[in-house]
Amino acid sequence: MGVVESVRQVPLPGSSGTLGVIGGGTMGGIAGGRVGSGRGSQASSTVGAVAGSVAGYALESAATSKEGLEISVRLDSGQLIAVVQPDGEAFRPGERVRVLSGTRGSRVTH
Repeated sequence: MGVVESVRQVPLPGSSGTLGVIGGGTMGGIAGGRVGSGRGSQASSTVGAVAGSVAGYALESAATSKEGLEISVRLDSGQLIAVVQPDGEAFRPGERVRVLSGTRGSRVTH
């Protein structure tokens, strides 16, 4: 148990799966392969695949990111902790809360 000291909104990172990287790399490689011929085409294809992978990763990450909360809690023991969790409950400074901890991290709740 503890008391909320501060709350602020923070972005939660999106998924960093391989779908965006593979899709972007494939599309970039195809597009780059259409530029030039011979070794120039191979180089363009490689550059296109790398650029497409980077762009695909960024797009997937941005599309799957969410808003979260960073909640600073002064525990009854006197220890100050900060918990980052998805936005879902409203918290206000001075409010008494429960901090649940487990193998997947900690969460603040009423």
